[in-house]
Amino acid sequence: MTDAAFRVVVLVSGSGSNLQALLDDQTGYEVVAVVADRSKAAGIERGLRANVATVCLPLRHPKDSEARHAWEEVVARVIAAFAPDLVVMAGWMRVMSSRFVAQFADRMINQHPALLPSDGAATMPLSDGQVIPVIRGAHAVRDALMLGLPVTGCTIHRVTEEVDVGPILAQVRVPILPDDTEASLHERIKQVERPLIVQIVRELAQGSPAP
Repeated sequence: MTDAAFRVVVLVSGSGSNLQALLDDQTGYEVVAVVADRSKAAGIERGLRANVATVCLPLRHPKDSEARHAWEEVVARVIAAFAPDLVVMAGWMRVMSSRFVAQFADRMINQHPALLPSDGAATMPLSDGQVIPVIRGAHAVRDALMLGLPVTGCTIHRVTEEVDVGPILAQVRVPILPDDTEASLHERIKQVERPLIVQIVRELAQGSPAP
């Protein structure tokens, strides 16, 4: 990569499988840093193995508003230090404040393991005429199974102040099978998430897509 490469900072909370896909590709972009909010996040080791600057910033008192605000400021400063063109929430499980989001306006994307509508609605029509509830939040895979949905998927969208509401860049549908468990369904979602996040980061590095 050259100094002029499109600079990407990746935020992780867990296994970092989507981070790994981004690290393995790096076509037209460079992953310049990995930031984790959990000391046991496997994504930390992935970043270190790739010789990428990797920082772990645990939130020790999540219910203390002052502590959380101070933590967000530290996270924002660390991210800003790497002068990113793009911040990717790749399995980042923290809901960040509007103040934090505003600092990286139009430069931050999130991947969500469910289908999201383009209009922020609470329901979403399918091509066969069915209407399914929109699943937002941290337990989207589990909730899709509990609700008995016929289909779910993954969505990549720009981050806004509202949780899992923002201009959609791409999404792929994944059918839910009769014998699916949370683990098996999540794994099949990840299989389509990985190439999708790489595709979108490549496109953003090239100056598209527009939303």
